[in-house]
Amino acid sequence: MSDENNPDDGDSDYVTSEADQAYWKANIRLLVTLMSIWFLVSFGAGILFRDFLDQFSIGGYPLGFWFAQQGAIYVFIALIVIYVRQMRKIEKRFGLDDDE
Repeated sequence: MSDENNPDDGDSDYVTSEADQAYWKANIRLLVTLMSIWFLVSFGAGILFRDFLDQFSIGGYPLGFWFAQQGAIYVFIALIVIYVRQMRKIEKRFGLDDDE
């Protein structure tokens, strides 16, 4: 027996609601934004823009080196915190939060 609302059975009759689509659109938009920032900081600041950033320093170390060694890690941790907070807001907006 096939459940007509089961997306795993290959049936093309499964339709997601507009709320589901809006939720995933917001989720994907957040992920793309945060991953782009992570790429720019880790690859961009640590490798591509290193020569330019090395004319500045933090704690006596060239800024490009600092981003490659420590700055990207700090930004990554900040992005995790931002992701958690933003996902809580998105889940609350779409009624998917666990807080009651």
